[in-house]
Amino acid sequence: MDYKASDEIQDLQYFGEFGGVNPSISDSSTYTFLSAKTMFDTFEGNTEGCYLYSRHSSPSNLYLGEALAQLEGTESANVYASGMGAISAVILQLCNAGDHIVCSRTIYGGTYALLKNFLKKFNITTSFVDITDLDKVKEAINPNTKMIYCEAVSNPLLEVADIPQLSILSKSHDLPLVVDNTFSPLSISATKLGADIVVHSLTKFINGTSDCVAGAVCASSEFCLSLKDVNDGAGMLLGSTLDSLRAASILKNMRTLHIRIKKHSENAQYLADQFQKDGLTVVYPGLEGHSGHETMTKQYNPEFGYGGLLTLDVGSLDMANALMELMQREKLGYLAVSLGFYKTLFSAPGTSTSSEIPMEEQEELGLSQGLIRFSIGLDNDIDKTYHAMKSCMQRLGIVETSNSLV
Repeated sequence: MDYKASDEIQDLQYFGEFGGVNPSISDSSTYTFLSAKTMFDTFEGNTEGCYLYSRHSSPSNLYLGEALAQLEGTESANVYASGMGAISAVILQLCNAGDHIVCSRTIYGGTYALLKNFLKKFNITTSFVDITDLDKVKEAINPNTKMIYCEAVSNPLLEVADIPQLSILSKSHDLPLVVDNTFSPLSISATKLGADIVVHSLTKFINGTSDCVAGAVCASSEFCLSLKDVNDGAGMLLGSTLDSLRAASILKNMRTLHIRIKKHSENAQYLADQFQKDGLTVVYPGLEGHSGHETMTKQYNPEFGYGGLLTLDVGSLDMANALMELMQREKLGYLAVSLGFYKTLFSAPGTSTSSEIPMEEQEELGLSQGLIRFSIGLDNDIDKTYHAMKSCMQRLGIVETSNSLV
């Protein structure tokens, strides 16, 4: 693709008040005015470059939002105190009581719980469908549908959404296509592929240091401004405000995102290839046998690879727990949720990040209790890591020394 988001991010320059290479942090919750009229105009959203109160906006949040808009190629971006803060703001801005959403069947557990359970309070319903089956997506649309929602690469089964085709379908019904691109920043340029609104959990790859929680909405200037409207903006009124100190920290970490994503993907591809040779049940979009490999290949940015997430199914929850505990003892990573850290993180999603999904639905989706989700780290010697992981599997009888499954 011609669009080079990594270059756009690098080309952004901000200078601190005293010539610093990083922009100064706005450490204020409220801001002063020289005239009462300017305060009124700012409150009404009619003044550029002025700040009133940090729940509305702050310079630090604005800087981060500009970088995120460059990342996704959108006109604007708003930042929030969590990924769920961003997601809930988008949904409640677009939907009213009685409305309907078409959503991917495999999705982050928190998003699933919001759509399936919490929004019932407002009579907002959701149809969960196989997002890779366009006919099923089309069949689920009804007169009350207000959006199509999916993850570019789904959590935790790593299904790949065909964003260009979903965009064509959504536009034919005059619906916004909302894409959560948390698993694949830089690898997939969702807006360029046809997404109308892109959401991120900045907590993950974009920040990359597992030291904060944050989210973002990347969209048109009109939509981003509507979220901040003092009278009916969901982002404004729900109060999910990102702290300026955290915004400044995330902005600095974004400068290395292109380097980190390349290494995450390179390491994940290597491990997936080796695990597949060992006969393990491994799922990774970079493997030719993956159901979404062709779709991913036609829409990804090759220099950033197929992403840093893979899954292994070791047959049972007991075996999954034993393997994760052993790998942690061997200092191969951490038994922890989340992703995008410099060390490998692993968890059993059926009993953690997807536990909000009822067991019977997990079984229908093919979410095995023995499934382990790996967020592959930035290991310098990934072959050494592979052999250490394989040794753990051999000790537990998951693989034999002869490389065949037990």
